[in-house]
This record gives sequence, structure tokens and C-alpha cells, in this order.
Amino acid sequence: MKTLYLIPARGGSKGIPGKNLKPFFGKPLIGYAIETALACSGSPADICLSTDDAAIAEVGEKWGLEVPFLRPAELATDEAGTYPVLLHALEQMEQLRGCHYEVLVLLQPTSPFRTARHVQEALALYGPGLDGVVSVQEAESNPYFTLFEETSEGWLQKSKKGIFVRRQDCPRVWELNGAVYVLKAESLRKYQSLAEFQKLRPYEMSRLESADLDTPLDWKWAKLLVQEGLVSL
Repeated sequence: MKTLYLIPARGGSKGIPGKNLKPFFGKPLIGYAIETALACSGSPADICLSTDDAAIAEVGEKWGLEVPFLRPAELATDEAGTYPVLLHALEQMEQLRGCHYEVLVLLQPTSPFRTARHVQEALALYGPGLDGVVSVQEAESNPYFTLFEETSEGWLQKSKKGIFVRRQDCPRVWELNGAVYVLKAESLRKYQSLAEFQKLRPYEMSRLESADLDTPLDWKWAKLLVQEGLVSL
């Protein structure tokens, strides 16, 4: 199946200023996503670095990618969602390559511990009957046990109904970790957001591998994981 690997990396970042180019153990953070994409794709021509920043584009080219276009400014604001960025990249790359991509693999730069193995295992779970496969970690907070909502009267009630004495007895629940998205291109065009996808299969990753670097505290924690030998790069 014809697959497009997409790395979204805009220049602006409030949580960690300049995070995509910030060195993380000797490499710019975006370098880990680029290495993973290169290891998984059959050709750099099927990798799209979507950025509005010339400096990020230059780094991508130094790492062996082609960056034939910059992302429009309106898709690089704090308010811009990920979904329009995916559709823009898919449309631009199909026009440039003269092909039809069946699958889009989204690799966010903020997941340095995601490897080619994770991507390949997620791809192995994908099939034509699915809208996609998304990487997840088991959620720390469980809606059957520790999550509550406030009623119109101001009382707390369980987010999910159920009587469980121990958390271990509750159904397992998942949260997206943002590391790997394997998405059917047809479904991207059909729906208005990822929340509308009907047939998504989970690909489980460990909590440590799922580290997502969006704040200075995330960055310090990820560095500690490497320094303590709990994860490897």
C-alpha cells in the first residue's frame, strides 16, 4: 500500500520554545522522527516534513529529506488544528508525486522514544477494513474508578457507571500518546476530525516509551529516563 509519512513541525512553540530544533542528547528533537521515517519508508520522496519554518526545513534537508514546500501561515498558528495540516500535506504530496496515497502515517516530533519498530508493529495491525491504528498507553486515571463529573445540581458522579472495589477490577481504558497514527487516507477525506473515525484499532506502548515532550517538565523527565537507563535512544 502506498504510504505517506508525515512529520508536522511548525516553528512556533510556547511550551518549549524552538523545541523541534532543540538538541536532545546530541540531535535536534526532530531528528528522531526523521530517522524513524527514513527507516520505515521505501523512499525519502514519501516523507513529508510539514513546516512553516525555513530553519526546520533546512535541518530536514540536511537529514536527507526533500522539503518542496512550506506550510501556509494560516496552518501554523496556535489555533490551527492538526487535521487541516494532514489534509494539506496529503493533497500537496499527491500533486507533487503524481500518485495516490492509501495510508498516512503521522509521526509527531515530540515522541523521541518512538522507534521504527513501533511504527512497523502499528502498520502490521492495519488492514483495509479499518480507519486507522493509533498508539496508546493505559490511562492512569480510570473513569470507572477515579474520574468524576459534576451534575447540574453540583454533585459528583462517576464518569462511567460501575461498582468496583479495586482499580485493578475496572475495564482497561486507553489514552492516545501521540506517537504513531496510521490513518486511512480515504477516511481522512471522509470525516471532519479524527474523533469521527469509526474503526480505530489501538497499538499499546509502555508509559515510558510514550513520553511526549510538550512542556519543560516533560523535557526534564525524558532526559532523566535516558540518564537512568530506563529508555534508550
